[in-house]
Amino acid sequence: MSMQHVRQTPWTKRLGRSIRRNWVLYLFILPTFVYLAIFHYWPLYGIQIAFKNFKPARGIWGSDWVGLKHFNKFLKSYMVKDLFRNTIILSTYQLTASFPFPIVLAVLLNYCISSKLRKVTQMVTYAPYFISTVVLVGMLNVFLANDGIVNQLLGKLGIRAVSFLSDAGKFRHIYVWSHIWQRTGYNAVIYIAALAGVDPSLHEAAIVDGAHKLQRVWHIDIPSILPTAIILLIMSTGNILSVGFEKVYLMQNPLNQNISEIISTYVYKVGLLNAQYSLSTAIGLFNNVINVAILLTVNKIADKLSGTSLL
Repeated sequence: MSMQHVRQTPWTKRLGRSIRRNWVLYLFILPTFVYLAIFHYWPLYGIQIAFKNFKPARGIWGSDWVGLKHFNKFLKSYMVKDLFRNTIILSTYQLTASFPFPIVLAVLLNYCISSKLRKVTQMVTYAPYFISTVVLVGMLNVFLANDGIVNQLLGKLGIRAVSFLSDAGKFRHIYVWSHIWQRTGYNAVIYIAALAGVDPSLHEAAIVDGAHKLQRVWHIDIPSILPTAIILLIMSTGNILSVGFEKVYLMQNPLNQNISEIISTYVYKVGLLNAQYSLSTAIGLFNNVINVAILLTVNKIADKLSGTSLL
């Protein structure tokens, strides 16, 4: 009888009771809801300008409706192939190259005998995450300049100076490997936490059976953190067309622009520099739709292959 009464109770009343009972917890999450509402949901109102010929003087509602005109304009642009190619190559390169490093670092730290060495290593690898993008790109420009530290060291070794910043072919390598250096320690934290939850009795039984460390890593640690790794991989693939704008834009120069021009930097230039607001919104919306499609596809594949998924 009581269960039937609960089912008949409107959800609004149940929510009200929950808020009255746990008002302190709801108060803690209130700033998050306000942040999401202001910066993530309210801006969705402006998506409609992708389907209009937006004029700031006339406002969103006063602008003329043009349907899919801006989408067609972008897809017929001569730059669309280069933009997608550059974005996908850079994002895929970053994903495949950076994904294993946090796992390897977490496993190594997990088996480190010296607690002092483990703490120092974790601190040193974690610290670069707090370097801002602007400072990081400034460091790259100083270190990799023609007369920078790297080329000075190469000169002392008798190696000819390398034009890191003016060679378009080196742009992707610099971008990806500086990302790995900056993010590996931070991304390893979640794997370290997952490894801490592994049942010690599994390792004790494996040691009794004569298993060495590599066997324990392969048969105990990797299967234990595999669900976490799959979830993070799924989330990363959902942003495969949304490579970080700031770092790419700061690293761009006229010599590498044919390689470094990606969708996010193109949207910035079209929307803010050229004031083509409707076209830039259409490109951004199209990009996000593809990201969602990729996310759902990878999530479905992961669910079928491993039984682990976001949904």
